[in-house]
Amino acid sequence: MLTVKSLHAHYGNIHALKGVSLHVRSGEIVALIGANGAGKTTLVHSICGLLKPTKGSILFEDNDLTRLPPETIVRRGISLVPEGRQIFATLSVEANLEMGAFIHRKDRAGLRRDMDRLLERFPVLRQRRRQLAGTLSGGEQQMLAICRALMARPRFLLLDEPSMGLAPLIVREIFDIIQELRGEGRTILLIEQNARAALQIADRGYVLETGKIVLQGEGRELLAHREVQRAYLGKGAKPIWDA
Repeated sequence: MLTVKSLHAHYGNIHALKGVSLHVRSGEIVALIGANGAGKTTLVHSICGLLKPTKGSILFEDNDLTRLPPETIVRRGISLVPEGRQIFATLSVEANLEMGAFIHRKDRAGLRRDMDRLLERFPVLRQRRRQLAGTLSGGEQQMLAICRALMARPRFLLLDEPSMGLAPLIVREIFDIIQELRGEGRTILLIEQNARAALQIADRGYVLETGKIVLQGEGRELLAHREVQRAYLGKGAKPIWDA
């Protein structure tokens, strides 16, 4: 469904991605793990059109996205749940959901049905639908960010660090939601520093170090891999692959 081929990206003189290649099949959860500064968010922004790669290609259902603007990519069926949630704090929960459905704004009846369905699924958001989003708890804000992305009716969902800053019980709840979304037929690329949580639910995974993919495999294989355990799953572990 998604194929990234030999992707390079720069921030000025900083070479952030150095020939990254990966693929995500329809219906999969694929985890991308790596330390801070590895290039995970750079890859996400490249896929979403927020950063233009300097070399390589991004194909979605065999269509080239590499030079398309973000709004066109959303229309093609890709939604992003961004790092740090980035909700509209001064708008209500309901208004945040409406913003997520911007590309469907002319379909008022469909927008209302989508919103009602999501609020039924997430009762805590239904209770707070008129509350300012900035007053929600961290877990509630993450649920709102996911629902806002779903309002665009995506087939492919990018989640960038959804567990960031959340308590372990809330992380478990968020990852249960991610599995449910896959069960509904969505394809998911999950970008995470919490390698254990990500690989436990992923069909496959990639390890990104200093802008390069250094390891890939099935989720359970990577969980058991000695280098992954040493670098990401052990207390105080540090990345150890050579660049």
